Amino acid sequence: MDDATALRSAGLRVTAARLAILDSVRAGSHQDAERIARGVRSRVGHASTQAVYDGLHALSRAGLLRRIEPAGSPARYEVRVGDNHHHLVCRRCGEVADVDCTLGEIPCLEPSSDRGFVIDEAEVVFWGVCPRCQEEGASPDERG
Repeated sequence: MDDATALRSAGLRVTAARLAILDSVRAGSHQDAERIARGVRSRVGHASTQAVYDGLHALSRAGLLRRIEPAGSPARYEVRVGDNHHHLVCRRCGEVADVDCTLGEIPCLEPSSDRGFVIDEAEVVFWGVCPRCQEEGASPDERG
């Protein structure tokens, strides 16, 4: 399904800014809002930072984007939605990469007690040092 159809199906108006946001997120890897805003501006000209934040919020709420928030990092966005994948995060440079679900069925992990919650998702973040930082000799506790 193309982006315009996806927006309409989610009950959202099709706007140049929303299309540019989806395109910008798709073009990068787990980008933050500032980087996405630069991509949007390169596609449609002027777009305020607030308009980009509003668009990211609406697209995330509609399920067209996924917002992730690795500790110590600004929120990041991705177009991979609808599955329960997890993330690898480099402690040195902050690179984020997708990793498929660990073991089992959604929500992938079962807690020892659900404490009455109806669980529909598990969020797992694996931390380490990416290959590029390893080549540069970085140890896990060094921050870039």
